[in-house]
Amino acid sequence: MGQKVHPKSLRLKINTTWHSSWFASKKDYSKFALDDISIRTFIFKRFAEAGISRVEIGRISGKTEVVIYTAKPGIIIGRQGTQIDEVRAELEKKYGSIELSVKDVKKPDLDAQLVGDNIARQIERRMPYRRVAKQAIQKAMQGGAKGIKIRVGGRLNGVEIARNEHFKEGNIPLHTFRAIIDYAEVPSHTMYGVIGVKVWIYKGDSFKRKKNVEISEK
Repeated sequence: MGQKVHPKSLRLKINTTWHSSWFASKKDYSKFALDDISIRTFIFKRFAEAGISRVEIGRISGKTEVVIYTAKPGIIIGRQGTQIDEVRAELEKKYGSIELSVKDVKKPDLDAQLVGDNIARQIERRMPYRRVAKQAIQKAMQGGAKGIKIRVGGRLNGVEIARNEHFKEGNIPLHTFRAIIDYAEVPSHTMYGVIGVKVWIYKGDSFKRKKNVEISEK
């Protein structure tokens, strides 16, 4: 089962959570879901070079809270916050009141989305995919990862028949629910077609503390 399903969806409420957090009536649910997709698409396109890991969206009392996790917060904020103010103004025209904030990703080499995006962009610049994948693995292991796996698939090096290649170091326990596994899929658009990049990063296990239960004898 662990080999077939999305590693994050399998571990929801165990050691990961949703990127959207809100409640809605049946009438508003589809609108909110489409708005979330539109907001994320806008932000990822607007700041394609900012190294965005994820965009979390929440709704409380009619206000939409958007948190951008990025490896390069300076690009998004801009000089004296002018860039982020422009983005907030554009979003508020379409989606109403929005509270926008930016948070720094402290370890980008351990973030699957950022690692996959970096590999995809280098492949687009015609860098050797084997060298790029091995460098990403080396950085992740040096950064404290317990294991990492990278899969690159498509017309690699422009060959006629598409194929997949895997690169792995360490352990990736996909069947272990307590294992903290970050996962991402990133497309790389080359002159030969789209090459898919998948990244799994194992960061360790999460353990919940057991509450001490005292039994009083009557």
